Amino acid sequence: MGVAIIGCGDIGTRLAQAYSAEGITVTGIVRTQQSIERLEHAGIEAVQIDLDQPFTAANLIESRQLFYFAPPPPRGQQDGRVGRLIEQFMEGPSPQRVVYLSTSGVYGDCQGAWVDETRPPAPIADRAKRRLDAELRWRAWSERTGRELVILRVAGIYGPGKLPVERLRSGQPMVAEEDAPITNHIHSIDLVKIARTAMQRGVSREVYNVCDGVPEPMTRYFNQVADFLGLPRPPVISLEEAQQRLSPGMLSYLKESRRLSNRKLLEKLGVVLDYPDLEKGLSACV
Repeated sequence: MGVAIIGCGDIGTRLAQAYSAEGITVTGIVRTQQSIERLEHAGIEAVQIDLDQPFTAANLIESRQLFYFAPPPPRGQQDGRVGRLIEQFMEGPSPQRVVYLSTSGVYGDCQGAWVDETRPPAPIADRAKRRLDAELRWRAWSERTGRELVILRVAGIYGPGKLPVERLRSGQPMVAEEDAPITNHIHSIDLVKIARTAMQRGVSREVYNVCDGVPEPMTRYFNQVADFLGLPRPPVISLEEAQQRLSPGMLSYLKESRRLSNRKLLEKLGVVLDYPDLEKGLSACV
């Protein structure tokens, strides 16, 4: 059975290469010609589909395992991209099993409390509301068709090419550690392993939190990365100054604090992390 990856960026490409190395047929589905060329250069079969335009999935996803890694639209509270794809599946061939990459942001602000998969979603930011909308659409499709679905709620991803280098170089400020929200991380190489394991043995319609299990203040993360790269730590500003100097996106992250539990990931899915903390993970980023 072949594998399809919709939204075949950095994580998808690494996943595709892992499958291809074992002789498994993989198709990367991307939006731009530039991405087509990137995948072809990496030796991955590529198909160009823009999920915001009319398209057909016929003869593309039939009898496949599908990873859906594509981001939601940039605005609104719904994910019409997933909606249009599911409409295609309801009218024709559809995958036997889907792994959907969601976000831990669907939990919203938990005021620093520990969060496992039993906590009801309560997204605050529109980007998280779009992800929850996609989760619900995929779940409804699975329930109607009997096809299998695994949802991964992923924390902040770091890894090779995924460090805040430009932010640190430009000297953008951050609030003090004691004022910063608690955030969670996962190394990109571990995420590839987790996604594949979820496809292999994740329980259908189950949700798994994806993180290394070592939450920390957001500012500490930036400081550790700066120290590792030999760059200056971000200048410290007050919460009041942050309202004027930080971007709307960063301010939205400052409003959410939670400690994400990965116990289910480790004990039920049986994942063994290669990079269980930031210190070990940063060493594999260069």
